[in-house]
Amino acid sequence: MKIHHLTPEEALDSLGSSMDGLADAAIEGRLHEFGFNRIEESKKTSALLLFAQEFLHFFALILWLAAGLAFFAESQQPGEGMATLGYAVLGVIAINGCFSFWQRHQAEQAIAALQKLLPHQVKVIRDKELSLVFADELVPGDLLVLEEGDNVPADCRLLEAFSLRVNNATITGESLPKGRDALASDVEDITQSRNILLAGTSVVSGEGKALVFATGMHTEFGKIAHTLKTTVKSESPLQLQISRLSRFVALLALLLGVVFFFIGQIIGLTFWENFMFAIGIIVANVPEGLLPTVTLSLAMATQRMAKRQALIRHLPSVETLGSTTVICTDKTGTLTQNRMAVKQLFIDNRFWQPERLGSDSLQHHAAFLANAALCHNLKRVEGKDLLGDPMEVALVAMAHDQGMRVAYPKIGEVPFDTDRKRMSTIHNTPAGKYLFCKGALEMVLPLCKQIAIDDQIEALDDAHRQQLLTALQTMADQGLRVLAFAYRPLSEPVDEHPEQALIFSGLVGLEDPPRPEVADAIAQCHIAGIKVIMITGDHPHTAVAIARQIKLVQSDKPKVITGDLLKKLTPSQLQVALDAPEIIFARVGADQKMHIVDALQRKKHVVAVTGDGVNDAPALKKADIGIAMGRAGTDVAKEAADMILLDDNFASIVAAIEEGRAVFDNIRKFLTYILTSNIPEVIPYLAFVLFKIPLPLTIMQILAVDLGTDMLPALGLGVEKPDASAMNKPPRSHKESLIDWRLLARAYGFLGLMEAAAAMTAFFFVLNRGGWDYGEILRSHNPLYLQATTACLSAIIVMQIANVFICKQRQRGLFSTLLLDNKLILSGIVLEITLILAIVYTPWGNALFGTAPIDSEVWLFTLPFVIGMLVLEDFRKWLVRRFALFPIRIEPIKLRKRLG
Repeated sequence: MKIHHLTPEEALDSLGSSMDGLADAAIEGRLHEFGFNRIEESKKTSALLLFAQEFLHFFALILWLAAGLAFFAESQQPGEGMATLGYAVLGVIAINGCFSFWQRHQAEQAIAALQKLLPHQVKVIRDKELSLVFADELVPGDLLVLEEGDNVPADCRLLEAFSLRVNNATITGESLPKGRDALASDVEDITQSRNILLAGTSVVSGEGKALVFATGMHTEFGKIAHTLKTTVKSESPLQLQISRLSRFVALLALLLGVVFFFIGQIIGLTFWENFMFAIGIIVANVPEGLLPTVTLSLAMATQRMAKRQALIRHLPSVETLGSTTVICTDKTGTLTQNRMAVKQLFIDNRFWQPERLGSDSLQHHAAFLANAALCHNLKRVEGKDLLGDPMEVALVAMAHDQGMRVAYPKIGEVPFDTDRKRMSTIHNTPAGKYLFCKGALEMVLPLCKQIAIDDQIEALDDAHRQQLLTALQTMADQGLRVLAFAYRPLSEPVDEHPEQALIFSGLVGLEDPPRPEVADAIAQCHIAGIKVIMITGDHPHTAVAIARQIKLVQSDKPKVITGDLLKKLTPSQLQVALDAPEIIFARVGADQKMHIVDALQRKKHVVAVTGDGVNDAPALKKADIGIAMGRAGTDVAKEAADMILLDDNFASIVAAIEEGRAVFDNIRKFLTYILTSNIPEVIPYLAFVLFKIPLPLTIMQILAVDLGTDMLPALGLGVEKPDASAMNKPPRSHKESLIDWRLLARAYGFLGLMEAAAAMTAFFFVLNRGGWDYGEILRSHNPLYLQATTACLSAIIVMQIANVFICKQRQRGLFSTLLLDNKLILSGIVLEITLILAIVYTPWGNALFGTAPIDSEVWLFTLPFVIGMLVLEDFRKWLVRRFALFPIRIEPIKLRKRLG
């Protein structure tokens, strides 16, 4: 038999213990056998190894190869500037590695947070003496002494209990304190047994003695920790996209470098010319600023989200939010305000609003109001309001509002527990001793023989009982939590079982009001194609009623799945059930959340899940986006989550999703911007090989663009605010890539070619003006050659200044876009202009980048190309809007009518 099925004496005997506690001689042996009462920490990869990994991924290896080739070339051909190139590429590797390490180095603190919940010292009876011992030294068989306010350090079986109530929320997710006693239990689930105290929970009231039967990782608490430790967090969509993109770009660069090396060999270039050419191709095609720009863009997006009450813990989660297709949300505190309020009363056989009881309510309903004011376990802390169960706080507030502010001494209590579903308190009043009882109607009504109606006490007949049951159903259908009130005067001496022959005084309907902004947020989710699923431990009637209030469900019969039914469903049945357009999970335990998440992920959904308790942690970690509550959430939930809601508000999730969608769009914007400059960087090398002209652009000048002038404008594109239409379209498919053929065609085949044309034309303009003849060889230090390469570089940068405004908006024309609303882009342009002027007109810039001053005529020469690119791109966007978007723009109402 399990320990909770045994009597206290049998439980002690099964663990070789007694009411005197364990002998000291037995403790050391058990400590050696069972180990310390600790939660094992997961093995962590050393920070040094994590740091090293950032310099050894495929993207980095290509850059290492380029740097190595540059240093090898310098050793064979000194004085060609290849060493400078090598050091520059090493600088690129260092920047990428350090930023990526900062992003990745998020230490796993979930197990540490679990450990913090356990108390450091506990009261134990050993060898007949009460002593304080460290919690991690507890062993099975130890006898604990617990009282109000104590945390439970191990799984225990109660031996004695006096009005004991515990808060199990951190383990089971139950919000209400539960009564506990020492009687043998016949339930199968040990976590639901009334004689069991679980590690990580806390004693709300009362006192007792308990027998330790499980410690450390063998506790229910430890099992949650083990699940959390073994739950593998899958890579975010952005991580997968960046990984694929890095491999694609790196392989393309390497392949082009090898191919053009052999082309150079075929057309008769020397080995070292080919070698330099191949390195140039590799460097030109690797967007060195990509990874740090992505990381910085995500970091700045997290700052914007924090202002909207969403704190991001893992940077890739920013973009994952944007691809979310399903949100699984708790009800209490997230969709509702997490504060109970009395909404409706049923007194004198009719419904009342609390504020309409009237000025004579204190006289006509004194017993009812006294019940609300006195029957509770609240504590008053000096200088603060009443602390305790929010439901009891609401009842006392209602009584006070009606003028009932009595504080008669409590001389006895029959505590609440899950089986009785009621509690009673006994008070000394001026009229004598009175018992006040409150609880579920089905548990209170059988104890009543009379009912108070219009200041008269009448016999409680079947007609009255039916009226009360009908009123209960009416109130429950409104989503109210309903309590029944009853009372009786007590004679001396007080009966051993005072809860009998009660006088029924009324029903109270309490609600946790929905947050006013949630309905709009739910509507926005529906427009955005995001499915919202409520997962709650509340009664199905309450869940459905709240769902209707916030417009989560609008049909007559939404699909409701209870926790008991969920246990019976096979994985395939659950997946089919999730196809229902409106679905609610009620009376569901937090441990069942992970099954729902698994099923949704098998259906290829990107799932966001909210949670606040210890037992929510595995589901939070398993989900694509785990969202913990900042106010009500435990440390464990916060450590397992990717995002923390600072205000516990569902509307903040929707705001974060909007920001996440903007991130993906912004990354594509700056990818277009960065990749566009690859073409004017590659074409000079192709022209150099194929047409035997002087090399129009040096490798150092390529790096000046990729890591200098392009960086800040690209970052400015990465932090663009969400577009007004971001939430008016369905979630992006998980198969959609950051780079597709349309982006490449636009960057490489359209914008890039125009920039290359401007750069090459500027190069030849300076050469021809200086008297260069085709076939003439120009040395690398020739002033004319330096001016020509400077003109090529300057043209690329001027065109990129125009390109940043082009990439700012993917579909709208230039003049229908706010051009000056992004301060980072404007700062980037100022920096871009400053850098190119420094490169062109300062001695150190000339020496480092191989440039020479150019006159104003060269700058003016590029302006027609800038204007031409702006006009042609606006014309292209107009064509896309006219011929691609217009035919598929169907009004949603018309579509609904057709489908209906």
